[in-house]
Parts: sequence; C-alpha cells; structure tokens
Amino acid sequence: MPLEKINSVLSINAVHKKNKTIMIIAGEASGDMHGANLVREMLKINPALNFYGIGGNKLQEEGVKILANASSMAVVGLTEVFSKLGSILKIMGMMKRSLDERQPDLVILIDYPDFNLPLAKAAKKRGIKVFYYISPQVWAWRRGRIGQIKKTVDKMAVILPFEVDTYSKEGFPVNYVGHPLLDMVKLNYSKQESRKNFGLAENKITIGILPGSRLSEVRKLMPELLRAAEILVQKMPDIQFVLPLADTLEEKIITEISSRFTVKVHIISSHTYDVISCADLALVASGTATLETALLGVPMIIVYKISLISYVIGRLFVHVKNIGLVNIIAGKTIVPELIQGDACGNRIAMEALAILTNEERKQEMIKELMAIRAKLGDPGAAIRAAQIACDMV
Repeated sequence: MPLEKINSVLSINAVHKKNKTIMIIAGEASGDMHGANLVREMLKINPALNFYGIGGNKLQEEGVKILANASSMAVVGLTEVFSKLGSILKIMGMMKRSLDERQPDLVILIDYPDFNLPLAKAAKKRGIKVFYYISPQVWAWRRGRIGQIKKTVDKMAVILPFEVDTYSKEGFPVNYVGHPLLDMVKLNYSKQESRKNFGLAENKITIGILPGSRLSEVRKLMPELLRAAEILVQKMPDIQFVLPLADTLEEKIITEISSRFTVKVHIISSHTYDVISCADLALVASGTATLETALLGVPMIIVYKISLISYVIGRLFVHVKNIGLVNIIAGKTIVPELIQGDACGNRIAMEALAILTNEERKQEMIKELMAIRAKLGDPGAAIRAAQIACDMV
C-alpha cells in the first residue's frame, strides 16, 4: 500500500477514534451547573466529543443536545415523585432506547440516583462504560446502594472528602476531585457595589431569600419565608429583602406568590453570587445553595419542608444528625436548621432576629463558615473529573 494511502487510512482512523459520543444525565439544577463545567473541560481536552442527554440551559449552552429538560424531572421528597412518575418513566424509556440507537462510548451520571442508577444498570448490560460524577448521598441514607454502584459504575468521582472512606469501607475505590463550587463561587463586586448596582439601599439591613430551585419546594417554602419577612419588617423597619432568581424558575411564579404579602422583595436575575453577598443574613432552602452561601461567608438559616409522609418515611432511613451540607461538612451545627413544622414564618423570624441582634454570634458564624472552604479540597474539580472521563473513552 502506498505511503500516502497508509497515512490517509491512519488519519481517518484517528478522526473516528476521536469522534466519541457521550450521554450525560443531570436531573436537577445543580447537576446542570456542574455538568456544564465538566463538559466544558472535557471539550478542552478533546474538542471532537459529542454530547447528548438530560439537563438544562447550562448544559445546552455548552453544546449538549438536550433530549429532556431537567426541570420536568426535579422533585423534592419521596411522595412528590408520584406526580411526575409517568413523565420520568417515559424519559427513562427514551434514554434506554438511545443506548441502543446512539451507542454512546461513555455514560456520565451526575447525582440524581433514583433515575441514574437504573440507567447505569442498563448501560452496563450493553457493555457501555459508566462514570458517576458527584455521588448519591449514601453516607446519609440508603447505604445499601453502594453494592449496586459497585456492580454498575466503572469509576466514581466524589466531591466531599469523607465520601472516600464511605466507599473504601465497602471495597469500592473512588476518586476525590474536590468540590466544584470552589471554582464557581466568585464575586464581581464588593458588597456595597452590588447593593448599588442592584438598586438596593446601601445602608439597610439586607436579607437574602433563597427558596430553592424546584417549583415544588418554592411553593412550600416561599410563603413561610415571606411571613417571616413581614414579621421582621415590624421588628426592624429599616430592612430590605433580595431574592436571586434561580435559572430553573420563572419570575412570574415568584411575583405571584409575593403578591399575597405586603413585604417588598427585590427579585434579581443572574449575578446570583453577587446578590447573595449583598445580604447580612440569608434564609436558604436546604441544598447546594447553603454551601454557596457558606463560601460567600454570609450567615444563614437553613429551611426544609416536604410532605408529611415523605418526611416521616425519610426520618426512618436518614442516619445523619444534620440535613444542611454546611453543618454536615463542619461536623457540627454552625447554622440553624428549621425543618418541617419549624420552617414557619414565626420561627424563621425569631431565629433571624436572634442572629441580627447578636453581633458576636453573627461574627462567630461567619468565622465558622469561612473555615468550610479549607475542608473542600483544592480548586480544579471539573478539570480533574474531565480528565478521568476523557481517559475512559
């Protein structure tokens, strides 16, 4: 065979080898965010990669072909799943069919275990490699899932240091890559500059309201947060409220709920971290936002409310003292947690006043929150995870 012909064949084979297809599944807003950063870093390593799957706007912006939007699948609590079960099962069927039709070279799963673990099993049956980025919270509940993970997942990248021991005790080695938020939580402006830019009074006590990224949790928590706001206004007239709008929510939904209350809330789209940094105190739905708020050094109260049945069932299986990531990572309760019946307007307002009127307690909380950063490893989580994933294809 002539040398030119050999070089041409080698060139074609090289291109074919590089053009890999990857399925990525991010069933929630935080997964969409972390998945987008992962995809971006993977494309830096290999620009020829093709991605498709489930996610939101952020993954789509990175060039991922979205077959189903994550917002249609996001739920809080066990019983809440039933209202979307039909839709979720339909999407599951579609994604399993795509394993045969598109034959991806790798499946990347991000948290969201009730959907992702069955999909991992389906991929494994077809001989497709599975990379799990951001572990299910097996250290908190349903530890038995580790057995299923060992059978169906080829490699796991975890983002919390204690997760390494959790898995190693079960004989499954994992890769600790550090927490991706360390690269993401950054400010463009100072506290005072942000208040000015967002049309807020620069010298008023400012309360951040973060009711969550899922519509179901917003509908449960937002009214209680606004009741607390009304009480706070009565006690401290020189106060203002700001709400950073999650990408997964429409402003009209927040406006509709807010219209039932007398308190004014400044709703601000984008610039989430600068908006949070405006606050002297944040009222935060349990989840990723609590860790983001901690990394910004803003004192907070964590609130959590689901259906009674979901809560009762959950308490039977959850084996951690705290529910807030901030407190779990700290290994102690450094910020208040108001759960279920305690997540009501009166209790929230009482806790808020106790913090706002006690400067010593407030400063101690800030100190404890800033210590969280040191426990989350080094920046570069997405880069390290991307390298692991690229090495698998």
